[in-house]
Amino acid sequence: MKTFVFLALALIAPLAGWAEEQPRTITVNGEGSVEAAPDMATIVLGVTNEAAEAGAAMQATSEAVTRVLARLEEMGIAARDMQTRDLSLRPVWSDQRPVDQSEPRKITGFVASNRLFVRVRELDRLGAVMDAVIRDGANDFNGLNFGLEEPEPLVVEARAEAVRDAMDKARQLAEAAGVTLGEVVTLSEHGGRPMARMAEMAMADSGGGVPVAGGEVSVQVSVSMVFAIAE
Repeated sequence: MKTFVFLALALIAPLAGWAEEQPRTITVNGEGSVEAAPDMATIVLGVTNEAAEAGAAMQATSEAVTRVLARLEEMGIAARDMQTRDLSLRPVWSDQRPVDQSEPRKITGFVASNRLFVRVRELDRLGAVMDAVIRDGANDFNGLNFGLEEPEPLVVEARAEAVRDAMDKARQLAEAAGVTLGEVVTLSEHGGRPMARMAEMAMADSGGGVPVAGGEVSVQVSVSMVFAIAE
């Protein structure tokens, strides 16, 4: 029995010492957000055509895309701001099953699609650009996103705001707990990417074309900070 007690005390003593050596810390998260008007937009548009023959469907689509690309170039969109996103050709199957269920369904036609990624750097021309490509044959739109060409200055501002927010929270916690806030032990960052903000939407000048609303984009950064508690 004495041996058992001695061993238990021998194990507990190092654990107690280890617990006492653990540093006392305060962990907080900080958030920073900066809003700005966008200065560019990206569109995913395309052309889709259906025909009885695969070649006819693809030809009609290719001719329309050629017109769209020529129009975009004519309107000042640089080649580096236009990219084919995907090109597809698929059969259209009959909805009715044949009388003999063992026979496969028949192909009644083909659908050809060509989608383009387009970056518009002059927002005051965005509506006119969209209107023009629709008239030239674009009949498939899959997204419109606003953004910033140079988001880094806003990221820097949001980062500083996030750190200030975290430090304010740490000071408040230390004061409430009756301890003295020490130095920063660790600091890590999350986020920093521009995101669309559905607020304060403002109708952009469409130039007589499709009306669009630019609104604002928000750059958000979050940080995690660990502070030591001063002795």
